[in-house]
Amino acid sequence: MVAAVQQERTEGSSAPPRKRVRIENTTKVAKEPRLFAPFRALGLVTNHVPFVLQTRSYKGAADGPTLHLVTCLGKAWAMWEGGKMTLQFVGPDCQEPITSMAMDGKAVWAAAGSDIIKYLRGKEVARISNPFSSTISFILIFGTQLLALTEDGKRMIIWGTVENDVQYTVEFEPGFTATTILHPATYLNKVLVGSSQGCMQLWNIRTQTCIHKFSSASLLTSPSSSQNGAPVGITSLAQSPAIDVVGIGFASGEISVYDIRMDERLLRMKMQDGAVRALSFRTDGHPILASASSNGHIALWDLNAGGRLLHIVRGAHDGAVTAVQWVPGQPLLVSSGEDNSVKQWLFDSPTAAPRLLKFRSGHHAPPHLIRYYGEDGKQLLTASRDRSLRCTSVVRDSRSFELSQGSLVKKATSLSIPVDSLKLPPITALSYSMTRAKDWDDVLTGHTDETFARTWSVKDKKMGKHTFALQGEKKKGVPVGSVKAVCVTACGNFSIASSSTGAIHMYNMQSGIKRKTFDLGPVPEGIKRRVGTAASTKRKERCVNGLASDSLNRVIIASTLDGTVNFFDFHTVELQHTLVLPSSSVSITLHRDSGLLAVVCDDLVVRIIDIETRKVVRELGGFRSRVLDVTFSPDARWLITTSLDSVIRTFDIPTGRLIDAFRTSSVATSISFSPTNDFLATAHVDSVGVYLWANRAQYSEISFHGIVEDDVADVALPSVQGEAEEEALDALASLTVNDTTPDVFVTPPQLDGELVTLTLLPRSRWQTLLNLEVIQQRNKPKEPPKAPEKAPFFLPTLPGVEQRFDLTQAEKEKKTSKRLERAAAGSESVFMQKLQAEDREGDYEGLYSYVKTLSPAAIDLEIRGLVTLNAQRLFLTALMQRLRSHRDFEAVQAFQNVFLRIHGDVLAANPEVREELEGLMEVQKKESERVLELLASSLGTLGFVRDVL
Repeated sequence: MVAAVQQERTEGSSAPPRKRVRIENTTKVAKEPRLFAPFRALGLVTNHVPFVLQTRSYKGAADGPTLHLVTCLGKAWAMWEGGKMTLQFVGPDCQEPITSMAMDGKAVWAAAGSDIIKYLRGKEVARISNPFSSTISFILIFGTQLLALTEDGKRMIIWGTVENDVQYTVEFEPGFTATTILHPATYLNKVLVGSSQGCMQLWNIRTQTCIHKFSSASLLTSPSSSQNGAPVGITSLAQSPAIDVVGIGFASGEISVYDIRMDERLLRMKMQDGAVRALSFRTDGHPILASASSNGHIALWDLNAGGRLLHIVRGAHDGAVTAVQWVPGQPLLVSSGEDNSVKQWLFDSPTAAPRLLKFRSGHHAPPHLIRYYGEDGKQLLTASRDRSLRCTSVVRDSRSFELSQGSLVKKATSLSIPVDSLKLPPITALSYSMTRAKDWDDVLTGHTDETFARTWSVKDKKMGKHTFALQGEKKKGVPVGSVKAVCVTACGNFSIASSSTGAIHMYNMQSGIKRKTFDLGPVPEGIKRRVGTAASTKRKERCVNGLASDSLNRVIIASTLDGTVNFFDFHTVELQHTLVLPSSSVSITLHRDSGLLAVVCDDLVVRIIDIETRKVVRELGGFRSRVLDVTFSPDARWLITTSLDSVIRTFDIPTGRLIDAFRTSSVATSISFSPTNDFLATAHVDSVGVYLWANRAQYSEISFHGIVEDDVADVALPSVQGEAEEEALDALASLTVNDTTPDVFVTPPQLDGELVTLTLLPRSRWQTLLNLEVIQQRNKPKEPPKAPEKAPFFLPTLPGVEQRFDLTQAEKEKKTSKRLERAAAGSESVFMQKLQAEDREGDYEGLYSYVKTLSPAAIDLEIRGLVTLNAQRLFLTALMQRLRSHRDFEAVQAFQNVFLRIHGDVLAANPEVREELEGLMEVQKKESERVLELLASSLGTLGFVRDVL
């Protein structure tokens, strides 16, 4: 049986298209977003696939062997250096999610779908395919062979890793579904295969024969069934340091230490919570077995004491522990879990409890609220349903951290409860200001169903010392609502929080003292007419779901669920203005630099309000589902939105047009635009990572013409960067847009023949020309001291006491060349050639185009070179004709000033040029009056507009 072997380089492979082909409109399909390109994913560490551990020893290394970890990131894998848990590189994306991984020296093998791919230094070097076209669920490197199990558990396929061809195929008997493979130490060509029925078989892969069958009755205490009547499957196999002894873990939580040579169970242990997901024996001389459960616990068993429970680490991971493995020869245990974390546990003594040495982690639940932190665009604040607040670094993953909520692990261990049960409720509102971040807390959050807001300090990486309650004075019958919106002022001194019952309070961020209270007042008449009888709600029960403050602390803006935007004076807390919207408002976002307020409304429209005029200036629609989040670009020109229809739209605020839209594979719950204008960050409903999209406008020219909903492209989410750094930078620098349209409007050199145009050159060009003599005199350097003249080395000396030179040879006359004399007499400058070539009745466009390229000193030199009367008459004609064409007005004035100042005495003494001078004076007077008239008209129009508005 021959497998379909595909051996290809990464650069030569042809990957399938990343987007779904649209059939309904084949004539016009948007292939990619016009403004944003997928860049990379952040915060991904590992998933449910077990990691691969490898130690490498190098000759002459003084610090011992190096540790490498390979974790699965979905469709890609990442290699970590175990010493400092730093990310080394990431492999490229596979076409299917990775189901199993293995390492062979420096090569990484990954099973994805029906293919098994070999990588070297992150580059694909070989690919082998399953001849049965079924998904591979487990792989194992066995010398020069690769063993794989199919997803249905009916077959085991053996490939040769050298030729990449199928050597053997083993089909299991009916009723035996293989789940895992283990090679017992010293067993030549033999492997153990565990099944989901609880039995195990020993196979010789070379002869393809089953040597022995281990029944579930000998492996398990109660092999018949589990609590629900289903068979108890084998979930893990591990080789012990002792020959012939293996560890077997079952889905019921039972662990058997088994002698496969004698077919005898030596020890039996039982984990009370969940199934056994992984086993590992300690190899530094201490007989300890580590087991991991599906509930996140890690148990340590003393094998010398008959399998006594030595320690149990409850809540070692916030999800199921997918793998545990002892580092060979060291008291170090590495574990990974479905909570997107890898941890290293150190044992200070053989009987001491493990302590967490180092770890790398991320969110283990999808983040639902993300905001860029700071002005450098290097950090993101991310809040997740896992009840944590993290600071995610855009630059380096090792700089990411979770803000501490106290010593929850110690308290959870003493109470024997999960750590998550002690964490704060999920964050629903987030605001910050870095102005006083070094002095006191700088982040304010509101949490689900809590009646107070909390402060945090990113500098100290922990929760702050203040909580701001919103219930006010405790009066009977006064409702207490939960926090709905928070805001930290731009100065960083004050925080504002609002509740679902209409309370709005201001607190001091340093002391935590309440400073002011804002009163919404009665329900406006417009709201009463719109909602009818429901408007009888008391004013203290109006839900305030949005808060914002301007950059100068002049106004406080609060939006209510009933559809009003209220403007308060910051100092007097007086309600200055209430804007009634046509629909209920969901949230507000303020761009402080421009004073633009984006209000998300229930009628699927985003309204832009100018907080100075307090009027709606734009209405952005076209959404097909509820808008989830909005963000401004740093210059407030774009508004990016995400909605429940999984489309991210970009609007051009000055024109109000939709200029970009693309659909992601999952809904983006929150978005944030980098303050440096380079990346758009998104968080999605089904992923624990944060995804970055590069702004194409930073690297190439973008056409901002409007698009329609039919131009929406289906785009895959960014992956963790797997290419080499220089290749990624080259690809990013060469970002282009395929659907750019040529600009149909090109500005003509002159809009109308009756208008007067300028040269559009800097004003300093003509000012320098007019004052060139003064500038040269001012910049003239002082004359340096003269050095004594040195005689040429070739002059002979005369005899005598004083040194004298023989100058007779130097005084000989040099012979001149007639060819050089003719060339010097007939040479003319380019300026003079263009002046003579122009038509006397034309506009001298060629001459003036050339003059604009010259420096002021070169123009002055050319004008001074007009020494003949014929040349001067030509230049006067050029000035006069250019004025008549109404172009380059200020250039002609500068040329005329310099020309008359230099050659004025010659022009006055020669009547031959009188006619040209009179013509120039007449044209100059007429054009000057025209320019003054146009300026006066423009100033009058501008004054009228200013006075009216």
